[in-house]
Amino acid sequence: MTEERCLLSVHAHPDDESSKGASTIAKYHAAGVHTVLVTCTGGEEGDILNPAMESAEVRANLGAVRRAELEAAVQVIGYDELVWLGYRDSGMPDSPANANPDSFAQADFDEAVGRLVAVIRRVRPQVILTYGDESRGYHHPDHVRVHEISVVAFDAAADPARYPEAGEPYQPEKLYYSGWARASFLRRHEKFLELGLDSPYAERIAGWLDNREEQEPTTFIDLTGFEAVRRHALLAHATQIDPQSPHWFGLPEEVEADLHREDIFTLAKATVPVVLPEDDLFAGVRSLAAR
Repeated sequence: MTEERCLLSVHAHPDDESSKGASTIAKYHAAGVHTVLVTCTGGEEGDILNPAMESAEVRANLGAVRRAELEAAVQVIGYDELVWLGYRDSGMPDSPANANPDSFAQADFDEAVGRLVAVIRRVRPQVILTYGDESRGYHHPDHVRVHEISVVAFDAAADPARYPEAGEPYQPEKLYYSGWARASFLRRHEKFLELGLDSPYAERIAGWLDNREEQEPTTFIDLTGFEAVRRHALLAHATQIDPQSPHWFGLPEEVEADLHREDIFTLAKATVPVVLPEDDLFAGVRSLAAR
Protein backbone atom coordinates (compact mmCIF):
# COMPACT_ATOMS: atom_id res chain seq x y z
CA MET A 1 0.00 0.00 0.00
CA THR A 2 1.17 3.55 -0.64
CA GLU A 3 0.49 6.97 0.83
CA GLU A 4 -1.80 7.85 -2.06
CA ARG A 5 -4.55 5.66 -0.62
CA CYS A 6 -7.23 7.16 1.60
CA LEU A 7 -9.96 5.55 3.69
CA LEU A 8 -12.88 7.67 4.98
CA SER A 9 -15.25 6.50 7.73
CA VAL A 10 -18.55 8.26 8.46
CA HIS A 11 -20.04 7.82 11.92
CA ALA A 12 -22.94 9.28 13.87
CA HIS A 13 -21.59 9.86 17.39
CA PRO A 14 -18.39 9.66 19.42
CA ASP A 15 -17.82 5.96 20.29
CA ASP A 16 -19.37 4.60 17.06
CA GLU A 17 -15.92 4.68 15.45
CA SER A 18 -14.63 2.42 18.23
CA SER A 19 -17.38 -0.19 18.19
CA LYS A 20 -17.47 -0.49 14.39
CA GLY A 21 -14.35 -1.23 12.39
CA ALA A 22 -11.73 0.22 14.74
CA SER A 23 -9.29 -2.64 14.24
CA THR A 24 -9.71 -2.44 10.47
CA ILE A 25 -8.83 1.25 10.49
CA ALA A 26 -5.79 0.56 12.66
CA LYS A 27 -4.61 -2.11 10.25
CA TYR A 28 -4.87 0.13 7.19
CA HIS A 29 -3.32 3.08 9.01
CA ALA A 30 -0.35 0.89 9.95
CA ALA A 31 -0.01 -0.06 6.28
CA GLY A 32 0.33 3.58 5.23
CA VAL A 33 -3.25 4.38 4.22
CA HIS A 34 -4.39 7.92 5.08
CA THR A 35 -7.36 7.45 7.42
CA VAL A 36 -10.05 10.09 7.98
CA LEU A 37 -12.97 10.02 10.41
CA VAL A 38 -16.13 12.09 9.94
CA THR A 39 -18.24 12.29 13.09
CA CYS A 40 -21.59 13.89 12.39
CA THR A 41 -22.73 14.87 15.91
CA GLY A 42 -21.23 15.66 19.28
CA GLY A 43 -23.11 12.97 21.22
CA GLU A 44 -24.71 15.54 23.52
CA GLU A 45 -27.77 13.36 24.17
CA GLY A 46 -25.89 10.25 25.22
CA ASP A 47 -26.50 8.60 28.56
CA ILE A 48 -23.68 8.20 31.07
CA LEU A 49 -23.28 4.43 31.08
CA ASN A 50 -20.26 4.21 33.35
CA PRO A 51 -21.23 4.84 37.01
CA ALA A 52 -17.70 6.04 37.77
CA MET A 53 -18.26 9.01 35.42
CA GLU A 54 -21.63 10.07 36.80
CA SER A 55 -21.46 13.62 38.16
CA ALA A 56 -23.31 16.89 37.75
CA GLU A 57 -20.25 18.45 36.11
CA VAL A 58 -19.87 15.70 33.53
CA ARG A 59 -23.58 15.72 32.75
CA ALA A 60 -23.59 19.50 32.32
CA ASN A 61 -20.66 19.33 29.90
CA LEU A 62 -21.34 16.00 28.23
CA GLY A 63 -20.78 17.29 24.71
CA ALA A 64 -17.31 18.60 25.55
CA VAL A 65 -16.45 15.48 27.52
CA ARG A 66 -17.43 13.22 24.64
CA ARG A 67 -15.42 15.29 22.19
CA ALA A 68 -12.34 14.82 24.35
CA GLU A 69 -13.07 11.09 24.59
CA LEU A 70 -13.28 10.85 20.82
CA GLU A 71 -9.99 12.65 20.38
CA ALA A 72 -8.40 10.09 22.70
CA ALA A 73 -9.97 7.18 20.80
CA VAL A 74 -8.74 8.60 17.49
CA GLN A 75 -5.19 8.38 18.81
CA VAL A 76 -5.70 4.77 19.89
CA ILE A 77 -7.14 3.72 16.53
CA GLY A 78 -4.76 5.70 14.36
CA TYR A 79 -6.97 8.06 12.41
CA ASP A 80 -4.89 10.70 10.68
CA GLU A 81 -7.69 13.27 10.69
CA LEU A 82 -10.92 13.87 12.60
CA VAL A 83 -13.63 15.95 10.94
CA TRP A 84 -16.68 17.14 12.88
CA LEU A 85 -19.62 17.55 10.51
CA GLY A 86 -21.12 20.03 12.96
CA TYR A 87 -24.56 18.79 14.01
CA ARG A 88 -26.12 18.18 17.41
CA ASP A 89 -27.02 14.70 18.62
CA SER A 90 -30.69 14.02 17.75
CA GLY A 91 -31.34 11.70 20.69
CA MET A 92 -33.25 8.45 20.56
CA PRO A 93 -36.30 8.02 18.27
CA ASP A 94 -39.30 10.17 19.27
CA SER A 95 -37.38 11.99 22.02
CA PRO A 96 -37.69 15.80 22.41
CA ALA A 97 -34.12 16.17 21.12
CA ASN A 98 -35.34 15.04 17.68
CA ALA A 99 -37.05 18.42 17.30
CA ASN A 100 -34.02 20.51 18.20
CA PRO A 101 -33.32 22.74 15.17
CA ASP A 102 -29.57 22.14 15.58
CA SER A 103 -29.95 18.36 15.52
CA PHE A 104 -28.79 16.13 12.70
CA ALA A 105 -32.36 14.88 12.32
CA GLN A 106 -33.60 18.41 11.60
CA ALA A 107 -30.72 19.44 9.35
CA ASP A 108 -31.47 20.42 5.79
CA PHE A 109 -30.71 17.25 3.86
CA ASP A 110 -28.96 18.93 0.92
CA GLU A 111 -26.84 21.00 3.27
CA ALA A 112 -25.76 17.88 5.19
CA VAL A 113 -24.86 16.09 1.96
CA GLY A 114 -22.94 19.17 0.86
CA ARG A 115 -20.86 19.18 4.03
CA LEU A 116 -19.89 15.55 3.45
CA VAL A 117 -19.24 16.16 -0.25
CA ALA A 118 -16.81 18.94 0.71
CA VAL A 119 -14.87 16.50 2.90
CA ILE A 120 -14.81 13.83 0.19
CA ARG A 121 -13.55 16.27 -2.42
CA ARG A 122 -10.84 17.57 -0.11
CA VAL A 123 -9.42 14.27 1.19
CA ARG A 124 -10.19 12.23 -1.96
CA PRO A 125 -10.78 8.77 -0.49
CA GLN A 126 -10.94 5.74 -2.74
CA VAL A 127 -12.92 3.88 -0.05
CA ILE A 128 -15.75 5.11 2.19
CA LEU A 129 -17.17 3.19 5.16
CA THR A 130 -20.67 4.02 6.41
CA TYR A 131 -23.85 2.37 7.76
CA GLY A 132 -26.35 0.25 5.89
CA ASP A 133 -29.97 1.28 5.52
CA GLU A 134 -31.07 -1.02 8.33
CA SER A 135 -28.48 0.56 10.66
CA ARG A 136 -27.65 -2.82 12.19
CA GLY A 137 -31.16 -3.00 13.64
CA TYR A 138 -30.53 0.24 15.55
CA HIS A 139 -32.92 2.85 14.23
CA HIS A 140 -31.39 5.91 15.83
CA PRO A 141 -32.24 8.98 13.70
CA ASP A 142 -28.58 9.93 13.42
CA HIS A 143 -27.53 6.48 12.23
CA VAL A 144 -30.30 6.51 9.62
CA ARG A 145 -29.22 9.95 8.45
CA VAL A 146 -25.56 8.89 8.20
CA HIS A 147 -26.62 6.18 5.76
CA GLU A 148 -28.78 8.56 3.75
CA ILE A 149 -26.20 11.31 3.26
CA SER A 150 -23.32 8.91 2.64
CA VAL A 151 -25.06 7.11 -0.21
CA VAL A 152 -25.99 10.38 -1.91
CA ALA A 153 -22.61 12.04 -1.30
CA PHE A 154 -20.73 9.10 -2.85
CA ASP A 155 -22.23 9.99 -6.24
CA ALA A 156 -22.74 13.73 -5.74
CA ALA A 157 -19.05 14.29 -5.04
CA ALA A 158 -18.29 13.45 -8.68
CA ASP A 159 -21.00 15.66 -10.18
CA PRO A 160 -19.67 19.13 -11.13
CA ALA A 161 -23.23 20.48 -11.21
CA ARG A 162 -23.77 19.65 -7.54
CA TYR A 163 -22.22 21.70 -4.76
CA PRO A 164 -19.82 23.63 -7.02
CA GLU A 165 -18.65 25.59 -3.97
CA ALA A 166 -17.49 22.36 -2.26
CA GLY A 167 -14.35 21.85 -4.33
CA GLU A 168 -13.19 20.01 -7.41
CA PRO A 169 -15.38 17.00 -8.30
CA TYR A 170 -14.05 13.64 -7.23
CA GLN A 171 -15.45 10.11 -7.53
CA PRO A 172 -14.72 7.62 -4.72
CA GLU A 173 -14.38 4.06 -5.97
CA LYS A 174 -15.96 1.88 -3.28
CA LEU A 175 -18.66 2.36 -0.64
CA TYR A 176 -19.04 -0.17 2.16
CA TYR A 177 -21.55 -0.73 4.94
CA SER A 178 -20.27 -1.76 8.35
CA GLY A 179 -21.04 -5.43 8.85
CA TRP A 180 -23.19 -7.13 11.44
CA ALA A 181 -23.81 -10.84 11.77
CA ARG A 182 -26.22 -12.72 13.99
CA ALA A 183 -23.77 -15.63 13.97
CA SER A 184 -21.14 -13.55 15.79
CA PHE A 185 -23.53 -12.84 18.64
CA LEU A 186 -24.45 -16.50 18.81
CA ARG A 187 -20.76 -17.49 19.01
CA ARG A 188 -20.19 -15.02 21.83
CA HIS A 189 -23.33 -16.17 23.62
CA GLU A 190 -22.22 -19.79 23.36
CA LYS A 191 -18.74 -18.94 24.64
CA PHE A 192 -20.21 -17.33 27.77
CA LEU A 193 -22.22 -20.48 28.43
CA GLU A 194 -19.22 -22.69 27.71
CA LEU A 195 -17.21 -20.82 30.34
CA GLY A 196 -20.04 -21.05 32.86
CA LEU A 197 -20.83 -17.32 32.67
CA ASP A 198 -24.16 -15.54 32.38
CA SER A 199 -24.56 -14.33 28.80
CA PRO A 200 -25.48 -10.65 28.33
CA TYR A 201 -26.95 -11.63 24.95
CA ALA A 202 -29.51 -14.19 26.11
CA GLU A 203 -32.47 -11.82 26.17
CA ARG A 204 -31.53 -10.22 22.86
CA ILE A 205 -31.18 -13.58 21.14
CA ALA A 206 -34.47 -14.82 22.56
CA GLY A 207 -36.22 -11.80 21.04
CA TRP A 208 -34.88 -12.26 17.52
CA LEU A 209 -37.30 -13.10 14.75
CA ASP A 210 -36.33 -15.98 12.50
CA ASN A 211 -37.07 -13.92 9.39
CA ARG A 212 -34.93 -10.93 10.33
CA GLU A 213 -32.93 -9.95 7.26
CA GLU A 214 -29.20 -9.35 7.43
CA GLN A 215 -26.89 -7.68 4.97
CA GLU A 216 -24.85 -10.29 3.16
CA PRO A 217 -21.16 -9.65 3.95
CA THR A 218 -18.86 -9.41 0.96
CA THR A 219 -15.57 -8.39 2.53
CA PHE A 220 -13.66 -9.99 5.39
CA ILE A 221 -10.71 -8.18 6.95
CA ASP A 222 -8.20 -10.29 8.90
CA LEU A 223 -7.42 -8.49 12.16
CA THR A 224 -4.37 -10.50 13.21
CA GLY A 225 -2.20 -8.24 15.35
CA PHE A 226 -4.95 -5.64 15.73
CA GLU A 227 -7.58 -7.55 17.71
CA ALA A 228 -7.13 -5.46 20.87
CA VAL A 229 -7.55 -2.06 19.21
CA ARG A 230 -11.34 -2.03 19.57
CA ARG A 231 -11.10 -2.78 23.29
CA HIS A 232 -8.68 0.05 24.01
CA ALA A 233 -10.56 2.49 21.79
CA LEU A 234 -13.83 1.71 23.55
CA LEU A 235 -12.23 2.30 26.94
CA ALA A 236 -11.29 5.81 25.81
CA HIS A 237 -15.03 6.61 25.87
CA ALA A 238 -15.24 6.58 29.65
CA THR A 239 -18.76 8.03 29.86
CA GLN A 240 -20.20 5.55 27.38
CA ILE A 241 -18.32 2.35 28.16
CA ASP A 242 -18.38 0.76 31.59
CA PRO A 243 -15.12 -1.22 31.98
CA GLN A 244 -17.16 -3.73 33.99
CA SER A 245 -19.69 -4.19 31.20
CA PRO A 246 -20.25 -7.89 30.44
CA HIS A 247 -21.44 -6.91 26.97
CA TRP A 248 -18.02 -5.57 25.99
CA PHE A 249 -15.63 -7.08 28.52
CA GLY A 250 -17.34 -10.13 29.98
CA LEU A 251 -14.96 -12.58 28.33
CA PRO A 252 -11.23 -12.99 29.02
CA GLU A 253 -9.11 -10.88 26.66
CA GLU A 254 -7.55 -13.89 24.96
CA VAL A 255 -10.99 -15.39 24.32
CA GLU A 256 -12.26 -12.07 23.00
CA ALA A 257 -9.30 -11.82 20.62
CA ASP A 258 -9.99 -15.32 19.33
CA LEU A 259 -13.64 -14.48 18.67
CA HIS A 260 -12.87 -11.14 17.00
CA ARG A 261 -10.53 -12.36 14.26
CA GLU A 262 -12.11 -10.37 11.44
CA ASP A 263 -14.29 -7.38 10.64
CA ILE A 264 -16.94 -7.83 8.01
CA PHE A 265 -18.32 -5.30 5.54
CA THR A 266 -20.84 -5.24 2.72
CA LEU A 267 -19.84 -3.64 -0.58
CA ALA A 268 -22.70 -1.30 -1.53
CA LYS A 269 -21.29 0.61 -4.52
CA ALA A 270 -18.23 0.31 -6.72
CA THR A 271 -17.00 2.18 -9.78
CA VAL A 272 -14.24 -0.37 -10.40
CA PRO A 273 -14.44 -4.10 -11.21
CA VAL A 274 -14.70 -6.30 -8.13
CA VAL A 275 -14.43 -9.99 -7.40
CA LEU A 276 -16.36 -11.17 -4.35
CA PRO A 277 -15.73 -12.16 -1.68
CA GLU A 278 -12.85 -9.85 -0.84
CA ASP A 279 -10.22 -9.69 1.87
CA ASP A 280 -9.11 -6.13 1.12
CA LEU A 281 -11.17 -2.93 1.07
CA PHE A 282 -8.85 -1.59 -1.64
CA ALA A 283 -9.15 -4.60 -3.94
CA GLY A 284 -9.58 -3.31 -7.49
CA VAL A 285 -8.77 0.30 -6.59
CA ARG A 286 -6.86 2.01 -9.34
CA SER A 287 -3.49 3.68 -8.92
CA LEU A 288 -3.21 7.42 -9.38
CA ALA A 289 -1.54 6.84 -12.75
CA ALA A 290 -4.50 4.84 -13.95
CA ARG A 291 -7.07 7.50 -13.11
